[in-house]
Amino acid sequence: MKKLLLVAGMGVLFFAQAGAQQTHFGLKAGLNVSSVPVTDNDDFTSKTGLHIGGLAHIHVSPHFAVQPELVYSMQGGKLNSTTLKLNYLNVPVLAQYMTNDGFRLETGPQIGFLTSAKSKTGNVEIDQDDNFSAIDFSWAFGASYLIPRSDGLGLDFRYNLGISNVSDQNGATARNSVIQLGVFYQFMHSRVARHR
Repeated sequence: MKKLLLVAGMGVLFFAQAGAQQTHFGLKAGLNVSSVPVTDNDDFTSKTGLHIGGLAHIHVSPHFAVQPELVYSMQGGKLNSTTLKLNYLNVPVLAQYMTNDGFRLETGPQIGFLTSAKSKTGNVEIDQDDNFSAIDFSWAFGASYLIPRSDGLGLDFRYNLGISNVSDQNGATARNSVIQLGVFYQFMHSRVARHR
């Protein structure tokens, strides 16, 4: 089921890309600051990680675009001396409003596929796959800036708000919370369309 959902998500992404008249493909990478708030229990507070992936910036009109992405994201949190490492393959699909001076506002749903879950205390690392859901749903809010005269280089800020319970343990409710700071580069980028 996990592989089927992944294939379906990638299929939608590439179908949308192929059908678009003006699509800019790109790469992105940056820093995560993640945590896992837990209801009625101690929260896993912030830890840092990385994210890296690809994007397709699909123009719908001069000021609106749809941007599906495929991003590997290192998430989780810390509790006392234990570090929780939750790694995901995330597929956000963002609606973007673009201004003429390079700024973009963006929001949209994100589905995440858990690739690994581990806890580490000292030098001891324990597999936690059975304690966490294979699928995570969240909602993304963000802003980005396409740097003028950079031929496609930009800066990105995003907050991913966890919607679904990622804990498979009885009585525990845990949700991902991730702040992302990064850079992106759009290929096939025209100077005429810099504001897009």
